[in-house]
Amino acid sequence: LPQLHGILPIHSRKNVLICAPTGATKTLTAFLSVLNELVDSATKGILEDRVYCIYVSPLKALNEDIKINLLDPLEQINKLADKDLGIRVHTRTGDTTAKEKAQMLKKPPHILITTPESLAILLASIKFSDHLKGCQWIIIDEIHSLAENKRGVHLSLSMERLEHASGHLTRVGLSATVAPLEEVAHFLVGVDRDCTLINVQF
Repeated sequence: LPQLHGILPIHSRKNVLICAPTGATKTLTAFLSVLNELVDSATKGILEDRVYCIYVSPLKALNEDIKINLLDPLEQINKLADKDLGIRVHTRTGDTTAKEKAQMLKKPPHILITTPESLAILLASIKFSDHLKGCQWIIIDEIHSLAENKRGVHLSLSMERLEHASGHLTRVGLSATVAPLEEVAHFLVGVDRDCTLINVQF
């Protein structure tokens, strides 16, 4: 159901807030539209060396969730294409080594996995911030745990900075339990932007 109701709005560059139980493919839904466009650009040979999508989670322990919802589907897409499409995914947190940071600066990920704090640092980095200027999507996971505290305020500022740099930023919020939806949507997009609300309960 999240895929049925969420993929097309995200593909149409609408801001979307998805509330659905754990295991309901919220994260995969958010990534499918992004992957579709990145694969299309890679196939046409127009995929650039810059960050297209930022996935923000309040947690550092993202490995298994990202593997299931992003890396595994991307591997399957490469197999179907019978070649490596060159779509890069990297994680940037406080634990990222200096060597990994240098590699990301030379070859930025097309999809960047990070935390609110690390995103703020990247936006303040003169060298790396240039890679973020064309960012088209930001996906906020576990948005309910950010909307009520200082980390969320910090993230709101980062999203506005990204919006200013890119011209238009499609915002996708994900949560298993969040209420009221309208208030969290205001946190995600502000009070002067539209947001599609998708509330799926089994």
